[in-house]
Amino acid sequence: MRLFNSSALALAIGVATSTAHADPQSQAYLPLTVAAQSAQAQAKGFVDGQSLSGTTRNWYARERATRAPLWRYYKSDGTRHPTHTRENWVQGTILNYTSGFTQGTVGFAVEAAGYNAIALQQDREAIAGPNNRTLTHSDGDAIGQWSKLGLGNVKARISNTTLTLGRQAVDTPMIAFIGNRALPSSFQGAFLHSAEFDNLTFDLGTFDRVSPRTEQSLSKFRSEYGAAGVETDRASTVGINYQPLKSLTTSLYATKVEDFWNQYYFGANHLFGDSAVLSLSTGLNYYKTVDAGSRKMGDIDNDTYSLSLGLTHQAHTLTAAWQQVNGNEYFDYLHETNGIYLANSLLSDFNGPNEKSLQLSYVLNMAYYGVPGLKFNLYNARGWGIDGTHYRGSAYDVQGLDGETHYEWGIGTSYAVQSGPLKDTSIRATYTTHRASKAQGDGSLNEFRLVTTIPFNIL
Repeated sequence: MRLFNSSALALAIGVATSTAHADPQSQAYLPLTVAAQSAQAQAKGFVDGQSLSGTTRNWYARERATRAPLWRYYKSDGTRHPTHTRENWVQGTILNYTSGFTQGTVGFAVEAAGYNAIALQQDREAIAGPNNRTLTHSDGDAIGQWSKLGLGNVKARISNTTLTLGRQAVDTPMIAFIGNRALPSSFQGAFLHSAEFDNLTFDLGTFDRVSPRTEQSLSKFRSEYGAAGVETDRASTVGINYQPLKSLTTSLYATKVEDFWNQYYFGANHLFGDSAVLSLSTGLNYYKTVDAGSRKMGDIDNDTYSLSLGLTHQAHTLTAAWQQVNGNEYFDYLHETNGIYLANSLLSDFNGPNEKSLQLSYVLNMAYYGVPGLKFNLYNARGWGIDGTHYRGSAYDVQGLDGETHYEWGIGTSYAVQSGPLKDTSIRATYTTHRASKAQGDGSLNEFRLVTTIPFNIL
């Protein structure tokens, strides 16, 4: 759902015209330089630097299975029944307090955020719970309103290096909060972020629990695609982000998920040319995953990558993205994270064993036509060659996948308010269709989603 990786090199071809006054993206080398300013030296103090802000999000989704029913719901007698439709509608609100850092060589600060959700759709049959969209009791009855401490941490800072202890939001290629529901996930642990250089940052973190999007309690980590339901107590990550050129950003990370796997990531993004004439953006993401420790997820040896090429001319961007899984199991990541920076991670992740996929997408940015903040997008993605017949473990249910295929297309529009009291308010509507062969795991369905997010400031 996001960025991308391994040992790679991006090449681009630029186009120029003698009549256009283009200002192409600079390809200049950026020397490694120490940051000119210290964030801690500019600390305003615990009270003077404090803020109280938040967001409220109205999240609605309606799905319909077009072949076999994909969900089940509980009747009042306790029996479960299949259904072709699922509808979830939730209002999620976050109230976030952040203190300023105390002054001095070492600064201290605190952060606390209360999360609240209101189920606007509470019909058992419509919700088809339990699921990760609306919080329900075990019998499928919706919990009308619930709250939790989404964030709660203490920070210590020296210069431009900050250590955060407690429940927090983290965004790295393998441990990242996921915000595609009414409320986001968060993680409990320790995280160090260092930005002592202008074009290089360093991350180091370890976490023992995740706070899921639609749960009040903390949970142990588990994998997104594993069939055995096994859990682990710790996930740790280390990485650097480096910008060697004005046009090129890179990331290199390693993550150890205790007794699951070791995972390595390389990502690079490059921009060439001038979008007023023609620019080319290149994105590479690569993941290497191998089993580790007591191997609760069985034998894993997986190489997965995506490569995207995007051409932009003024308001128009056309992108092609190739993705390939080399391994007899799913490319897997941790549940309740956005730890899949692959170009073709859409409604489906296109991450089946040995799967190849191609996506074509088009984005129209209406800012060029005098309507800043308004965008339209259209895409089509196809996956084929899914083959799990060579898998010999028991952690993934893939041995019945033999030549499976699927495709997905979607259309969407979004608008972000540019000024006034509702500045940065966003609304996004999407309609997605996914069609799958019989054994492919995502099924055949249509989904309409409408999400409105309103930020607000109190202090």
